[in-house]
Amino acid sequence: MPIRQPRLSKVEHAQRGTALYEEKIRPQVEAGNFGKVVAIDVDTGEFEVGDETLPAAERLLLRFPDAQIWFVRIGHRGVHRFGAGRWREAR
Repeated sequence: MPIRQPRLSKVEHAQRGTALYEEKIRPQVEAGNFGKVVAIDVDTGEFEVGDETLPAAERLLLRFPDAQIWFVRIGHRGVHRFGAGRWREAR
């Protein structure tokens, strides 16, 4: 498998992914999917929803092999958590 190289800076990648999620994807996926992960191709705006990042990314890559993926966890500030704290809904 060839190593994919990023085409955008980290900042631009994050900005595109966040904007796509907030403007187009969030209204489609938010209801009934709290805590699930959205894998978003920042170039096409296509996405996959899953319980974990890897399966969602794999499904997206099957459809778009050159996808540049941004992840969002529905209803949370971050995709992953650190430490022993409990998940809390983003405010």
